[in-house]
Amino acid sequence: MPFETPSWVPALPDIPTHISLEQFMFDENYGRYPLGYSNAPFQCGISGRQYSFLEVKERVDHLARALGKELGFKPNEGSEWDKTVAAFSVNTIDYLPLCWAVHKLGGILTAANAAYSAGDLEFQLKHSGAKAIFTSALQLETTKEACAKAGIPPSRIFILPIPDEIAGGISTAGHKTIDDFIAEGTKLPKLPALNWKEDDGAKKVAFLCYSSGTSGLPKGVMISHKNVIANTLQVRTKEQPSRDARKAKHNIAEWTENCLGLLPLSHIYGLIVIAHVGPYRGDGVVVLPKYDFKLLLQTIQDYKIATLYLVPPMIIHLTNAKDIVKKYDLSSVHGCFTGAAPLGKETAEDLQGMFPAWDIRQGYGLTETATVVCATVSGDIWFGSSGSLLPGVKARLVTVEGNEITGYDQPGELWVNSPSVTLGYLKNEQATKETFVEEQDGRYMRTGDEAVVRRSPNGNEHIFIVDRIKELIKVKGLQVAPAELEAHLLTHPAVSDVVVIGVPSDREGEVPKAFVVKAPGSIEESDALLKRQIKQHVEKHKSNHKWLRGGVEFIDIVPKSPSGKILRRMMRDRERERMKKSGAKL
Repeated sequence: MPFETPSWVPALPDIPTHISLEQFMFDENYGRYPLGYSNAPFQCGISGRQYSFLEVKERVDHLARALGKELGFKPNEGSEWDKTVAAFSVNTIDYLPLCWAVHKLGGILTAANAAYSAGDLEFQLKHSGAKAIFTSALQLETTKEACAKAGIPPSRIFILPIPDEIAGGISTAGHKTIDDFIAEGTKLPKLPALNWKEDDGAKKVAFLCYSSGTSGLPKGVMISHKNVIANTLQVRTKEQPSRDARKAKHNIAEWTENCLGLLPLSHIYGLIVIAHVGPYRGDGVVVLPKYDFKLLLQTIQDYKIATLYLVPPMIIHLTNAKDIVKKYDLSSVHGCFTGAAPLGKETAEDLQGMFPAWDIRQGYGLTETATVVCATVSGDIWFGSSGSLLPGVKARLVTVEGNEITGYDQPGELWVNSPSVTLGYLKNEQATKETFVEEQDGRYMRTGDEAVVRRSPNGNEHIFIVDRIKELIKVKGLQVAPAELEAHLLTHPAVSDVVVIGVPSDREGEVPKAFVVKAPGSIEESDALLKRQIKQHVEKHKSNHKWLRGGVEFIDIVPKSPSGKILRRMMRDRERERMKKSGAKL
């Protein structure tokens, strides 16, 4: 018997499957907050630049007209795979309007991590079949290098403007900007509406986001229009009672607020939870392009932000910098929501001690579940828990032997059935078959995470994530596959064998550390020199978040099972014990 949503959660409304995500976000017939009464959906936290929701709707329309002409895309002609556009940029207020304009044309937006190296970006561009790319000044040189190898001409590299304070004087001359397209679009004829049939929204891909697997290269996750619409409605439905309570408490007819848009909009957490759920229910997103602690605090104060979307390393920074935090007025905040990695109970308690009135909430989700599976809400917060299931979600816990767990406090792999579970992996049938499984009661996504279900003091079933079967390293919420780094390190002549694990970091959550068996010919070399060379070998070829900030340590042998599988958990346990003895913070 699967675990299900608590009975107090309102029923999930019908999910429209005959419309695109762009139509869903702008058409009031599907339940969104009235456009004319909504906050500006995106406002730049540095320049203050913003557009009302009605203005954004018009900008999306004009952008789609001009982009369609530029690239030869027509709304009802060709497959969505013929109309794939990449976004490779820090956060801007134009990021989501770009996405929605591509959707209006019936195309796909593939979101690339702004921290990517040219090699990482080249792979995504080739694998996704992107026909053009929008980037910012900060990523322009990386974009040019990647596009040259991926076969995308310079004339199809376009610019998402960012504030001058961030661009640092970098020239983007010679490349059309999103504003150029919008100005051109005002002079072009109106586009025909998409003529989709029932279930087209469930079959057609809206976003192609890349998720690190446990081995090999990242996988392209095919996210349908229905997936995002469903999760937007799931989160809105579960959180509506809390918002109604706030309306009653403040004796106001309606409640809208500003929330923080600091987390990368290329990441599934930012893309759906922040950039779709918030604007759909009338909230504004105050966008910041990078993490700067004092700028973050100043932005919260200046824009009266009510909800903070954070990841655990940011919360740790808050709790470790109490004296700085006290200098800012954060009285507008009523709570924060954290995800991407588990938030420790002690850290949550530290933050609660600083801000007793805040609701400190946690959720869990993956790119493959697009996005939220479970979350705590006001009135049912339990530190350490990832909360109860969203409406429309069923979950199973399955042992390594394949037996289903039906009781509490018994660990097993978490399997998720939800209307937001995605279509699978692009060009990877084997991985799709292994990850997405058909059961008698529906299609489940095997998360690769070990979880237990416990009953909260309020009587609700909560999900606790207790270990990562997939063994991914989470660096500031970004995923690093140890096997990918191990394969690269084995190309260094000094490395005979290697195992990579994540080690705790106050600022970044986790960072990669390599345990290396030296090649016979390098035994006499200086350890310090070899370690530096090995680190540089990674830094030269891999994105910044994959660098070996946890260090390099030489060992005699990599522990393996009789079948040759690396015993990574043994190395994690050994490192945890060593840090505990040294007094380091875990």
